[in-house]
This record gives sequence, C-alpha cells and structure tokens, in this order.
Amino acid sequence: MATARGGGVLLRRRLAPALGLVPFLAYLLIFLVIPTVVVLAGAFQEKGSFSLTNIDALKEAASRTALGKSVLLSGSTAVIGAVLGAVLAWLVIGARPTSLLRRAVVSLSGVFAQMGGVSLAFAWIATIGYSGAVTNFFRSHLGIDLWGNGWLYALPGLILVYCYFQIPLMVIVFLPALEGIRPQWQEAAVTLGASKWQYFSQVLVPLLRPAFLGCTLLLFANAFAAYATAAALVSQGSPIVPLMIRQALTSEVVLGRQHLAYALALEMVVVVVVVMVLYGLLIRRSAKWLR
Repeated sequence: MATARGGGVLLRRRLAPALGLVPFLAYLLIFLVIPTVVVLAGAFQEKGSFSLTNIDALKEAASRTALGKSVLLSGSTAVIGAVLGAVLAWLVIGARPTSLLRRAVVSLSGVFAQMGGVSLAFAWIATIGYSGAVTNFFRSHLGIDLWGNGWLYALPGLILVYCYFQIPLMVIVFLPALEGIRPQWQEAAVTLGASKWQYFSQVLVPLLRPAFLGCTLLLFANAFAAYATAAALVSQGSPIVPLMIRQALTSEVVLGRQHLAYALALEMVVVVVVVMVLYGLLIRRSAKWLR
C-alpha cells in the first residue's frame, strides 16, 4: 500500500512540470493544428468529394502571379529589413545595456514591430497618400508630386510600408546574436596580429552569418504571412496570395471558389514551413558558437 502511494506521489512529481505545457499545447491545437488540418482537407475537396482541381488551379496564371509577387514582396522587405536592422542593431550594441539610447531603441523597435493592419495603412495614407500631409507639402512648396501614379497602393507601396515593421523586428531578433559576441575573440585576434578589418571579415562575419540569414528568413515568413496591412492599403485586385485568398472567399463575381482559398492557404503553409525549417537549422548552427 505504501509502495503504491509512493509511486503515485513520484508520478505526480514527474507530471507536475509538464502541466505548465497544457495551455501552450491547447493553444497549438486550437490555432495551429486544427486550422492546418482543415486547410489540408479543404484543399483536396470539390463538391464534397476528393479532387485535385484546386491544386491544379495553383498552376493558373493568376495564382502564379500572386505567388511571385508575394515572394518578391517578402524577399525584398526581408533583405532591406535585415540589412538596415542589422546596422541599427550594431550601432545600438555599442551602448551600455542600461543606457537611455539602447533602452529607447529596443522599446520602440518592440512597438513598431507589432504595429500593422489598418492603423499602419492609415498612417501612411495620411502621410504620403494623394492628400497626405507630406504629399501636399511637396506639391505646394516644391512642385514635386510624391503621389505619382498611385504607387503607394501597389507593390512598391507595400514594400515601403512592410519595411516599417520589418526593420525593428530585425533589431529585436538580431540583438541576441550581437550580444553573444565575446570581447576575448577580438583580443585573441589582435594578439595573433589581425587587423580590425581582418577580425571583422574573418571572425565576426562567419560567426554572425548563420544568425543573420536565419533572421532574414524569419522576416521573410513574417512578411509572407502578413495580411491586414495589405488588405487595408490595397482595396482592389489581388497582388499577393493573402489578398487572393480573401477574393476567393468573398468575391461576388467568381462564385464557388472557396476551396481554392484552401489550396492557396496550403501553398502558403508549405512555403512558411520550408522557411522556418531552414531558420531553425541556421539558428542551431549559430547557437553553438554564441553560447
């Protein structure tokens, strides 16, 4: 009897730490696993039966164009955000952790990285839209028309607006890699006769390259899955995959294409999964050097 009671206590002690994972696992189940299963099942259905019609529709010109523009948008903003964000993080890392500059930059980056949707789209429209404050100033005082042919509501405008949250996101995710740099590495390199440039190009760059590429992939996935900002900024057409999904679900012109939305969503899931797997491999490679 005592043995059974002792075994029950031991079992409870072993299971107690795992109970903290229950809310997280429930979150994954409700918001990740179940939606993914629904998307997977819906992509291969048509009129209640198994069909590859929706998968074949991904080969159509409109679907391929939307995917190409999504990749271009995500790739360009990821590269721009990674480069500018890494430079900003490099400048900030030189300040003391308790300095006002560093704390302000990190705090603002956290706010700007999470800003998006209708509020961000409205801010840019109010600034450089057709009747925006900056547009009116340039038009009336300098004779320069920033509006042009409405580029803000097309792919170039999306690239500019996406960089608003991509750059601060890069600062947040790349700072830990820079904080992992040890002063002893530079001291050892200088002792061996290396110049500052040799230390930067032959020591720092190889060590930070996996983390930099991993963060760039994270930015790609972040932009590829973004929807609210593009939906608020682009009112017509479907230049990227998320907006094409919206069109397939809500269009009053083309009916009966709901399952095409599932196929497009499955396409996005595959792209994001590949990107995140590569991100995990790169971060794992850099982590062993930056411990």
